[in-house]
Amino acid sequence: MGDNVVEILNKQVSSLMQHKEGVIGLLAVKDPYPFQRQLDGLDMLLLVISDEACDPSIEHRRMDGQHVMIQRVTRDLLLHWISNSRHKDVMEWILRGDIVYDPEEMIERLKADLRIYSDELMKRKLLVEYSQFLHSYLLAKQNLEDGFLLDAHNHIVRTLNHYAHLELIEAGQHPEPLVWRQMRRFHPGIYKLYEELSASPETLEQRIKLVLLACEFSMMSKMKSSCGLIFQIMESRDEPWSISELSRHCTLADLPIDLSLLLQKIVQRGYLREVAVMSRSIEAEALELRYKLPR
Repeated sequence: MGDNVVEILNKQVSSLMQHKEGVIGLLAVKDPYPFQRQLDGLDMLLLVISDEACDPSIEHRRMDGQHVMIQRVTRDLLLHWISNSRHKDVMEWILRGDIVYDPEEMIERLKADLRIYSDELMKRKLLVEYSQFLHSYLLAKQNLEDGFLLDAHNHIVRTLNHYAHLELIEAGQHPEPLVWRQMRRFHPGIYKLYEELSASPETLEQRIKLVLLACEFSMMSKMKSSCGLIFQIMESRDEPWSISELSRHCTLADLPIDLSLLLQKIVQRGYLREVAVMSRSIEAEALELRYKLPR
């Protein structure tokens, strides 16, 4: 970051500190959306991190000719964004942003943690990406069977994107905004699938079928490793789990996953067992399905 930009920031920091109590970190990111310059027009992002409860807010300012966005978040919300993959830009901001204020070294520790995935963070990200991979794959397959080729194509493109993200996360890498440029270097095989889908002389239906076949193999082979977080929860007790209990579990509650679909496919694969039990909360004739590890 240029000296002029740093000087601009230093002028603003004292003002931010005076007007916002509980600020524990300031991160400056020059050109926060480098691959979307036509869309945002921002020169810089200032991420203001607080340890006190507050509503996240966004403010635009003009600072010495610089178009700056000030985004205020709590530490808990920032960690939530990182763990559940919903705000993919945040990880990029933290990794390449300049620390302006960090008295507790919270941002510095976060940078270090993100450079090397922690075991828990990797499990969460793998589960989220796998759930989305599975969901979009099945939609593409259904659309193809129903004869809706353009919709099938739309979903198979999304499937390939999640497939690419899975491979990168498994290798401890962060998916970049231009993920296919990244995949061309990292995994030419998956890049070739995307290329075949986009530019092959075969019919659209044939291209979709080819990619579906490749994705089906990966979907099956990656299921156990990608769903490790679910198996970890299952191992914590001998009694079978209801889907309601699993969905409320603190490890899964905030993750954007299709838990019902995941459980269904994991059972079909034989990695979990369905157990029918009597429940006082439902009709006497009905049995509640619960899930446990096969023994």
